[in-house]
Amino acid sequence: MFFFRLLSYLPLSVLYLFSDLIYLIARYLLSYRKNVIDENLKFAFPEKSAEERKQIRNQFYRNFTDAFFAETIKMLTISEKELRQRFQVVNQEIIDAEVLKGKSALMMAGHVFNWEMAILGVALNTKVTAETVYLKLNNPFFNQLMLKIRTHFGGVMTEKRDFRKSMITMRSQPRIVHLAADQRPPSSEKRYQRDLLNRSAYFFEGGEFMAKKMELPVFFGTMTKLKRGHYRFEFAKVAEPPYDSHKAHSITDEFCRRLEENIRNQPDLYLWSHKRWKM
Repeated sequence: MFFFRLLSYLPLSVLYLFSDLIYLIARYLLSYRKNVIDENLKFAFPEKSAEERKQIRNQFYRNFTDAFFAETIKMLTISEKELRQRFQVVNQEIIDAEVLKGKSALMMAGHVFNWEMAILGVALNTKVTAETVYLKLNNPFFNQLMLKIRTHFGGVMTEKRDFRKSMITMRSQPRIVHLAADQRPPSSEKRYQRDLLNRSAYFFEGGEFMAKKMELPVFFGTMTKLKRGHYRFEFAKVAEPPYDSHKAHSITDEFCRRLEENIRNQPDLYLWSHKRWKM
């Protein structure tokens, strides 16, 4: 932990030099998950040429190494001033307003770079409590490291297995609940099947269930990369009670529509190396 903390004190411009080296290794030496990335891009963008998809893949490697190495390490000790300069949060007040009225609100987003910075950015900008539901990493050291990073500005992290207990307090302790809603659920869990980017995929519907059961408003977070190390994250309301007239899966379907739009606007920001479409 001490080593990573020392690294994080380096300017991001220096950390990007290390990221450049890791990028070259990932792209040219290891060809990190190249077949998975190429297959995902071929299904997602059949209208694009092979050269266009190759450009997306290569830029993905750049975003991947920047986000997972340079930017994530920097977030361990990043100052409030620097984070505000690098990460803009738009419409934070509209989701805060729901919580200030005494009702929890759900924020659904996908694995679009840099989602880790979004956890800190929302925690820093919100006037209410922001809770993020996460999956525990298998490696205890890195799990603890990521918890340190994600709670740097006071955000609350709740492991997925503990979230059911946390749900009990959502009425008495209103807050923003952040869900990464594009994760692939295991076959042992209840899941919903629908298309995402021209391929069938499974989705958790915990967000939809909570929203409709507890009459909670739902927001989507759109990520935009402005330039290297600079992002904009914009909230928009996608659903609100009453839900009596809503069809089954309506919230999940709207999440998928907005996620696709976010991905198509900047395709190299999505986590293409993940076997998201494995059935």
